Amino acid sequence: MSQTVLTDVFYENLDLHPLLQQGLAAAGITRCTPIQALTLPVALTGRDVAGQAQTGTGKTFAFLVALMDRLLKHPAHPDRKDSDPRALVIAPTRELAIQIEKDFQTIGKATGLRSALIYGGVDYDKQRQQLRDGCDIIIATPGRLLDYYKQDVFGFGSVEVMVIDEADRMFDLGFIKDVRFIFRRLPAREKRQVLLFSATLSHRVLELAYEHMHEAEKLVVETENVTADRVRQVVYFPSKEEKMPLLFNLLEESKAERSIIFVNTKAAAERITDRLKRHNFRVGAISGDVPQVKRQKLLQRFQDGQIDLLVATDVAARGLHIPAVSHVFNYDLPQDAEDYVHRIGRTARLGAEGDAISFACDLYAMGLPDIEAYINQKIPTASIEAKMLVMPAPRPRADGVQDEVDDPNDTGGHIPTRGAPPEKGGRGSRDGRGPRSGDRSGSRERRPRPPREDRPAAAAPSTEVPMKTVVVAETVADLPAATEAMAAEGATKKRRRRRGGRGRGAREGTENAGDGANGTPNGNASRGDRPKQGAPRRAEGENPNRRPSRQVTATRPASAPTPPAAPVKEKIGLLRRIGRLFGGR
Repeated sequence: MSQTVLTDVFYENLDLHPLLQQGLAAAGITRCTPIQALTLPVALTGRDVAGQAQTGTGKTFAFLVALMDRLLKHPAHPDRKDSDPRALVIAPTRELAIQIEKDFQTIGKATGLRSALIYGGVDYDKQRQQLRDGCDIIIATPGRLLDYYKQDVFGFGSVEVMVIDEADRMFDLGFIKDVRFIFRRLPAREKRQVLLFSATLSHRVLELAYEHMHEAEKLVVETENVTADRVRQVVYFPSKEEKMPLLFNLLEESKAERSIIFVNTKAAAERITDRLKRHNFRVGAISGDVPQVKRQKLLQRFQDGQIDLLVATDVAARGLHIPAVSHVFNYDLPQDAEDYVHRIGRTARLGAEGDAISFACDLYAMGLPDIEAYINQKIPTASIEAKMLVMPAPRPRADGVQDEVDDPNDTGGHIPTRGAPPEKGGRGSRDGRGPRSGDRSGSRERRPRPPREDRPAAAAPSTEVPMKTVVVAETVADLPAATEAMAAEGATKKRRRRRGGRGRGAREGTENAGDGANGTPNGNASRGDRPKQGAPRRAEGENPNRRPSRQVTATRPASAPTPPAAPVKEKIGLLRRIGRLFGGR
């Protein structure tokens, strides 16, 4: 921890419980930060405190030390049940609740106090059983906590200390009704202690404090700027289409090793992550819809250095302590000025230095004046050179970049690097992604199919159709003769126009058959049994009700003799005919 953000107040000089002093010494925490030195003397006396300080200045340790010291020095209520907690810590996001739990385990191992981490998305039955077994401190998000409370898993009647971290974010996420619900079920304000900490204390937060706190004392660490002093801020003014190449060139120039890229939407996070993966960056994406287990593993990989870039929405802008973050890129300017303070607060923590680079594009540039008015300073601007708008070539592939995540069931919330396409799978797989769910044959060993036996091809039945004689005129003068020949041949086979639609022949055949049975003269066959004139013959076994084709096959009997060819006459042209007409020849 840097000496510039520490005060001359030592923890050993405070009136703390010996077990708590032992835990702080084991963690290497000996001196107080400004917010800790300002609030601990008041909070240790049991008074309510509303504290405000910059991000990354140790607010979490400030309320944890005051909370644990009270629980260690004061016995529990005699009527307290084993499942009822003695202290309650409310956080707006799951990541912040997990961070508070880690800090508690850092300094509270030697105290013997039990904690329960309650948040949505994971381990519903396990968390409920943990509450029933009993704990001293509950660190939770409001939604899951009230779900268990309404099931009578625990009660609020024995709560001695109530802590609200990032209270302004409670309003933004719509949890303020749940917070008021919890306050109304706590013991009387004279019998409890309320600690409220945040980087920004708005008027509505102070209204909540004065409504539910008992003579709260507002303590603010006075600084020249609302943001951290060691953050180097700069803003560029690109268009919406120029932000992507500008980001890539800045990443190449700054040689950023551990950076966070903040966006406003999940779609933007996915799009940027995909482009960074194509350029062989080790990157992960985190947003509100990523499952909690994957979100935790992704943050752990980022803290361990397995991932260099983290593309995130504002879900990662509050309370996360990730050491050694060198750069914060506001790819999209936040729509709320307070979110800007929390975003750039992920860097330059505890006296370190960092850079905050923002893009004021045509979509979000209108929020820049509100941000500058909120932080009481003008953000320096930077010009964009022409070469910074050219997309650089992909980086050489690093050893740490993998095509797929090691765990096939957990993608860690980030998109795997594009590589060679997987091989096509067998019957139980789709595009090589393994057997489909519910495929029973996936667990059995597949035997190769025996080769098919060669069977002799069956002889095709003869389909000879007798051809019909077609007389073709070779010259224009032969047209009358050809026409007469065709008329003579088709006189006996004059084609009749078919009427009545499909199946008419079968219906007529049935009716005429009945008439013949009743006394048809001369025993003539019915009309339905006779084929129509001009219709093609049916093959044996063919459906008699089948609609005949409109195309008439030109056939002739095999025994019919070929007619002799007509004599070829000389063709007389039009001009010669006119000459004969007027010349008399």
